[in-house]
Amino acid sequence: MTDIASATAVAPEALRDAVASALGAKARAITLALDELTVVVSATDYLGAMQILRDAPGCRFEQLIDLCGVDYSTYRDVGVEGARYAVVVHLLSVSLNQRVRVKVFCPDDDFPVVPSVNDLWNSANWFEREAFDLFGIVFDGHADLRRILTDYGFIGHPFRKDFPLSGHVEMRYDPELRRVVYEPVTIEPREVTPRIIREENYGGLH
Repeated sequence: MTDIASATAVAPEALRDAVASALGAKARAITLALDELTVVVSATDYLGAMQILRDAPGCRFEQLIDLCGVDYSTYRDVGVEGARYAVVVHLLSVSLNQRVRVKVFCPDDDFPVVPSVNDLWNSANWFEREAFDLFGIVFDGHADLRRILTDYGFIGHPFRKDFPLSGHVEMRYDPELRRVVYEPVTIEPREVTPRIIREENYGGLH
């Protein structure tokens, strides 16, 4: 029987201890909630920490199954301070039947940059391009970092929380010009306010 076939899920506490031992000081925070392990690393330690998580005997996270960007700008509205942009990665160890979430914050809000992990996991290629396209996060060392979802010439990053919901331009096919044309947005922004019921005795209440 192979290791993969006989592997059983490791206890979350044991995984936490194994990851903490492997990363050492490279782990800024390690939390265990709902049996899910989250590791926070700094941007300077990110690439080295990810290589350890891939290669260390107690980790062996062979697969990167997801990578996305996060915009935390609205957290400041509730009094939470910190970096605006983060990259969140989910890793899977098929051989050891375990998972880990890794979070790294971009140190510069105006020009968010973290190293690329595409050389460690090929699956990071499109994920990093997506995070670059939608959030404007730059992955240093990526060999082909360009937009992947938005149109040619698109301006801005649509998943940033300060990007307008209606966008900046709209496009349509012009039958006379026989091509797609871009025009200013014609949608008028409006504020949708929930209806507030003020009737007395509503629903039988006094």
